[in-house]
Amino acid sequence: MKHSPRSQSKSRLHAATESSEQKPQLPGLGELITLQWQREREDLDLQNFLLAIYFMRLGTLVDRAYDRYCQKHFSINGGDMRLMLALRRSGPPYVKRPTDLFRALLVTSGAITKKVDRLEAAGYVGRSVDPSHSGGFLVHLTKKGLHAVEQAIEHLANHSVLAPAMARLSPEMRKQGSEFTLHMLSALEHAEIDAMDGEKPSPKSSLK
Repeated sequence: MKHSPRSQSKSRLHAATESSEQKPQLPGLGELITLQWQREREDLDLQNFLLAIYFMRLGTLVDRAYDRYCQKHFSINGGDMRLMLALRRSGPPYVKRPTDLFRALLVTSGAITKKVDRLEAAGYVGRSVDPSHSGGFLVHLTKKGLHAVEQAIEHLANHSVLAPAMARLSPEMRKQGSEFTLHMLSALEHAEIDAMDGEKPSPKSSLK
């Protein structure tokens, strides 16, 4: 006996629900969300909508784990560590203008100022006069900051929260997944940067 796509979706939804009730697992919850939306709006092509949900949930899980690590070992949050990572990947002498940082991190100028203030108070970064811009400043890693960010990089490489899931994939799947994600990210980042460039700078901005 053949079953309709809708009845098949209901069957999979019921099985996924039972499985999640017996032993809650995040991948199972992701599948459950997919089946629920396919059931509720089967009239729509939900591919882009669901992919965005996958990215957001994945980002939340990674951010949560990394934030716990940064708080425990360096007493800063994961977002502040990302600023230090941006300085580190620029190469010696690990210096950037605030404008370069908020472009790289896709956050507001005000958010960058707060991050720099916190990191400077903790001794991880310092400010210096920007000789190319009157009244402006540069942000650089201190020795303490460089030591901390090196530790963080090694942790990301060797103990990533993604490692258990990645280990279950073939080398080809990992490569294809990384390439696909990079292409998507690049396209979205260019669109976001273009939008930021179109915004008028605030005359009272502290980032000069």
